[in-house]
Amino acid sequence: MPSDPTSLARLSMSLPAELLQQLDAMVEERALPSRSQLIAQLIRNALAEHEAEFRPEETLAGTVTLVYSADHGNVRQQLSATQLDYLKEVISSQHVFLEDDQSLEVLLVQGPAQRLEELCNALRRVRGVRQLKLVTTTALLPPLHEQDEASGKGADDRAEEAAA
Repeated sequence: MPSDPTSLARLSMSLPAELLQQLDAMVEERALPSRSQLIAQLIRNALAEHEAEFRPEETLAGTVTLVYSADHGNVRQQLSATQLDYLKEVISSQHVFLEDDQSLEVLLVQGPAQRLEELCNALRRVRGVRQLKLVTTTALLPPLHEQDEASGKGADDRAEEAAA
């Protein structure tokens, strides 16, 4: 979505009074300057969900947030093995220990929506996973290893040549 203010379009809508009051309460609670910003955020979230549901082949980026209990034997090893099966989709992960022998792990992911959903389903099957949530966006990560089509050299090779 363009952020250039000259490319903005105006929209007029009618809402039930109670819904408008709830919307205004959200704007205030989030300390946003306008209803427009909140509505734009809600629309972006709905569009990402729509892409995941109706265009499963579309590439999305996002996060998978997991809470799991280490009480269940080798849960960390099983989660790692599952992530290894989805090596192209899992960009990175962050792990922290929580209280009561629980862990929080956040995966940065990118790939076809259907493949990300398969990853989540595989992670959910690991005994000990208590919560899992996938949040996607239609914005993508830049290519991590861009290839120079003419030479077959990657960005690292070009950086070394430039430094020499």
